[in-house]
Amino acid sequence: MEYQYARGADCAYILINDLPHAYSKAIDEARFIDYAADGIIIGIELLYISSWVDVSGLPYEPEIAKLLGKHKVKVYA
Repeated sequence: MEYQYARGADCAYILINDLPHAYSKAIDEARFIDYAADGIIIGIELLYISSWVDVSGLPYEPEIAKLLGKHKVKVYA
């Protein structure tokens, strides 16, 4: 997993897999999951992370919470 942060956009992207992007699904207005054509998760986009991030219900929830914590992002689970 790789953490990418866009300060100006107040969002983070968690890269899980290098497969080509085929489609995205919104979990809610601040969390989106990107998929490859075969349904494999390739990444997770998290918006408005300067306040906190809700990781509940995300795939790889414990790993993502730990990764965000390393980057000093407040996590809600």
